[in-house]
Amino acid sequence: MAAELFSTSLPHGEDEEEEETKKNFVQLSEPEESAERNTVGIDDGDDDDDDERLSWQGAHPTLRERYMYSDEVELDADTVLATLYAAKKYIVPAVAKACVGFLETSLEAKNACVLLSQSRLFEEAELTERCWEVIDAQAELALRSEGFCEIDRPTLEIVLQRETLNIREAAVFQAALSWAAAECRRQGLAVTPRNQRTVLGKALYLLRVPSMSLQEFADGPAQSEVLTLAETHNIFLWYTATNKPQLDFPVGKRVGLAPQRCHRFQASAYRSNQWRYRGRCDSIQFAVDRRIFMAGLGLYGSSGGKAEYSVRIELKRQGTLLAQNLTKFLSDGSSSTFPVWFEHPVQVEQDTFYTVSAVLDGNELSYFGQEGMTEVQCGKVTFQFQCSSDSTNGTGVQGGQIPELIFYC
Repeated sequence: MAAELFSTSLPHGEDEEEEETKKNFVQLSEPEESAERNTVGIDDGDDDDDDERLSWQGAHPTLRERYMYSDEVELDADTVLATLYAAKKYIVPAVAKACVGFLETSLEAKNACVLLSQSRLFEEAELTERCWEVIDAQAELALRSEGFCEIDRPTLEIVLQRETLNIREAAVFQAALSWAAAECRRQGLAVTPRNQRTVLGKALYLLRVPSMSLQEFADGPAQSEVLTLAETHNIFLWYTATNKPQLDFPVGKRVGLAPQRCHRFQASAYRSNQWRYRGRCDSIQFAVDRRIFMAGLGLYGSSGGKAEYSVRIELKRQGTLLAQNLTKFLSDGSSSTFPVWFEHPVQVEQDTFYTVSAVLDGNELSYFGQEGMTEVQCGKVTFQFQCSSDSTNGTGVQGGQIPELIFYC
């Protein structure tokens, strides 16, 4: 798994422990004393030459300029973090940039938390931002990953404080317990509720337990034995009593992410040339100029009044199925679009065409789009559309179905 490839053993404590991590993050073979004295840019203990060396390194950022073999850098998942460490230590920005670029390309939900921890360690702000984009949009996948259980406690606390996580709080609570179980094992402790509470420390009080539904609380935290009896009692009172007790847990829900919608038609119609849903496939291809996370599709409903539809939506890349969902939705007879969601948002990379499809069964007569656009600017993202060979019901760029793409960015 990618999370395993990018993982490393990190200390889980205070700032001085994190500093110690920087020293011991990668075990590199130290050069011989004579070689070290003849290597440009390596500290030999002579402080008088530091400024001159740093100046020389800044003026010679590439490998070739520093008398190394070439400017070609071969990276893979097993060596990239060690290479980034060395590039940072010996101040070779070209190599560091190549490493960060490789990590950004490799970034996905299952390794995003591990890479967040590493980007903080290496003080790579751009990589940190990319990690947050993935974690926010695909929070449930990211927090359920093995990589989440490997992060250090300061990173855990930052994640649990995050306002824009797109996830139910019950899932955040379970993820925190999984991290605590892993931390117990790292410290050689038995995995018990008491020890999980101990290793979580103040991070426990970053969980927004009261923002869960009463049912979620009763089925989860109330039976976890991680909370004290007094905490469990007070939270039950907070749900039900007129005079609510003070709690040590945040009570407000996370804001989450607001989904964005790309509208590809300029008008809709239903009277002329009636459109029919007949269990056939409506499909369109699209590409974007930056990474997004596809959350679902906005679809037209019946033009003859209220109706219920069963629908199967799919997302493919070069014929490979990335996501699908079989569900139902109700339309109210208006020309409004109705959202149909994938189970989890799906990462979509830039400059590659993807195919979205919908097959509907229900009331045949429906609204349809007209005056379709080949290019649509939606916030920071530019969408390009082209016809799909999978479409067997007449949908294309100029008109038809799938009027909206719903996404996070």
